[in-house]
This record gives sequence, structure tokens and C-alpha cells, in this order.
Amino acid sequence: MSAQTAGGAAGGENAPVGVVLVSHSGPVADSVATLALGLAGDGVTVPVAGAGGTPDGGLGTSAELITKAARTVDRGAGVAILVDLGSAVLTVKALIAEGDELPEGARLVDAPLVEGAVAAVVAASAGADLDAVAAAAGEAYGYRKE
Repeated sequence: MSAQTAGGAAGGENAPVGVVLVSHSGPVADSVATLALGLAGDGVTVPVAGAGGTPDGGLGTSAELITKAARTVDRGAGVAILVDLGSAVLTVKALIAEGDELPEGARLVDAPLVEGAVAAVVAASAGADLDAVAAAAGEAYGYRKE
């Protein structure tokens, strides 16, 4: 796992939703995690991990790295998984279909990776539940740039 993880509550009723950022590139996943945590503000305690590339540092996706990242950020409130491209989507869908690879409550979120990551981390840091975190990330598709 090429991951950056911020802290977070150990679990329980007020545990934050975890966020996993899956990219075909480890540096991209880690950089998006750093960006999202930085833009969310000081004192953010949302657990965020990048799961990018292959275990040997190449380009691609790895079920092993995604699973490890999801378990790292799981605090019992669910895990929002955002992805970049096609095979990352397929890998996460396969892991969810298997049923026992990812923590309970892990969800593939349909959102743009960068903007969605920022929205997800901000929402999770405000105490939003998994549904609200997923909705906030998905709303990032509506951000117009012109």
C-alpha cells in the first residue's frame, strides 16, 4: 500500500467514515490524499489512505493494496472508496462482490477522484455518515470549471 493515513477516532459511535483513494499510480493516490487532507483544514482527523499502483510500484491497480488501505482507514463507520479509471472500478466492484475482502460498510463512490476526495474528506471531517459522504463526493460532478 502506498498510503498516507491521517489519524482518526479508534471507533465507536462518533467514528469517522474512512476514505480510500484508488489510482493507477501510487504517487497520484498519495498526492490526492495529501491535497484532500490539506484543503479540509487543520485538525482533520479523518482516516484517509491512497491505494495506488501495483505492489512493486508500477502502474495499475492492486486488490491487495485496496484491501489493506480500506482496513487501515476503517473505524466502523464505513469506508468511501473513490477511484480513477476503469480497472480500478472493476477491482473495487470485484472486492465488494466477494463480500469478505473489504470492511463491512465499504462502498464504491461514483465521484471524480480529486474533487470528490476533497468533498468526501470535508464531509467526513464534519461528522457526516457514509451516505452523506458519498453524496458530497458525487456532487463534485456538478462543479463547473467555465
